[in-house]
Amino acid sequence: MSISKIALLTGGSRGLGKDMALKLAQQGIDVILTYRSQQAEAEGVVAEIKALGQQAVALPLNTANLSTFAAFFSQVSTVLASTFSTDRFDFLINNAGTSLISPIAEMTEAQFDDMLNVHFKGVYFLTQRALPLLRDGGRILNISSGSTRSSFVGVSAYAAMKGAVEVFTRYLALELGPRGIAANVVAPGGVFGGGAMPDTPEMRAYVGQLAALGRTAEPDDIGGVVAFLCTGAARWVNGQRLEVSGGVML
Repeated sequence: MSISKIALLTGGSRGLGKDMALKLAQQGIDVILTYRSQQAEAEGVVAEIKALGQQAVALPLNTANLSTFAAFFSQVSTVLASTFSTDRFDFLINNAGTSLISPIAEMTEAQFDDMLNVHFKGVYFLTQRALPLLRDGGRILNISSGSTRSSFVGVSAYAAMKGAVEVFTRYLALELGPRGIAANVVAPGGVFGGGAMPDTPEMRAYVGQLAALGRTAEPDDIGGVVAFLCTGAARWVNGQRLEVSGGVML
């Protein structure tokens, strides 16, 4: 019987992260998922993963609070040993995030710093902390956004941080290549419920007509792509940005 590989997924309690976690489990991958405040929802995802025959654990983590990262990874090490009987995991998926709608003229420094800490600084240093526990030959997947290619009023800070993550990912691919670790970006677009756009009927109609496929995305449209990039079929994909937007603003 083969030993399951393990993914560490941030922001896995709901929305896109929940679907990613379940799609990973369907591929036979065990999951350590994090949540910021929705413990009950996170434990619900754990139960669904276990029902699929895989192991899962939910841990609290605020990815904007870098001072907690050392203690968090100490907890990850403990969980790896006690639950998974190993000292390494195979896939790091930086998904946790939040949204902000603000025109440039109205952006405050505090709002900007929130976006910086959650979407770039947190991703950078969480990844740095994860590297000693990430198995050679593993994968790093950073979740970006279609808004780094197509511009929308009010999402300048969010998109700028996601753009920084995309550049960071290419450098990860370059520097971690000697360890056999691939790093890629998945950039969802046209997604509501946790993304950068306000979820209103008017916005859904607007975005739906921008997509070549004529609709907005559902979480189920995204998770399978993330899971695919954790399979052997994607072993030669490295340093790439894969947009999953249904063809928005082609």
